[in-house]
Amino acid sequence: MLALQGDVAEHLRVLDELGVRTMPVKHAHQLEAIDGLVIPGGESTTIGKLLGLFDLLEPLRARIADGLGVFGTCAGAILLASEAVHHDGRPADQPLLEAMDTSVRRNAFGRQLDSFETDLDVAGITGGPMKAVFIRAPAIERAGVAVDVLATVGDTIVVCRQGRLLASSFHPELTDDSRLHELFVDLIR
Repeated sequence: MLALQGDVAEHLRVLDELGVRTMPVKHAHQLEAIDGLVIPGGESTTIGKLLGLFDLLEPLRARIADGLGVFGTCAGAILLASEAVHHDGRPADQPLLEAMDTSVRRNAFGRQLDSFETDLDVAGITGGPMKAVFIRAPAIERAGVAVDVLATVGDTIVVCRQGRLLASSFHPELTDDSRLHELFVDLIR
């Protein structure tokens, strides 16, 4: 669990309930001890700057290139992307991991006041729709050929996977539905 900023405690709760052994990651040397990493929702610019300040950006990029599984939710989906733009289309000047072949638009669904919940069918997840909580959510506007689109809201991609990388525009940790976390755990097993 990347524990620099964001919904760290909420993700840890879900993973603990699934019986997953967890560890808050704040230092590069800790990356060698993990099989998977969750990058939580929060503020992507802040998390990106903290990755730099804690000397985690390059070691994390290298570890992902070496096969580390990563689940990015909301801000984490932005950080995983190869490209990010602001809601108005201006390039986002922030550090990115550039691990997924995706382009992400920050705050694409609107401001905090525009937050919403919806039921969402996610490919690869059985048991019916899952509740999805969108808070200042990004939209995945482009997914490269190696990226599998798992869910959309209208024509907008909100869940995708590329190998051992999983990204969601919403906050699955804010519901009682752990199926997206379970999908990630299965990816890294």
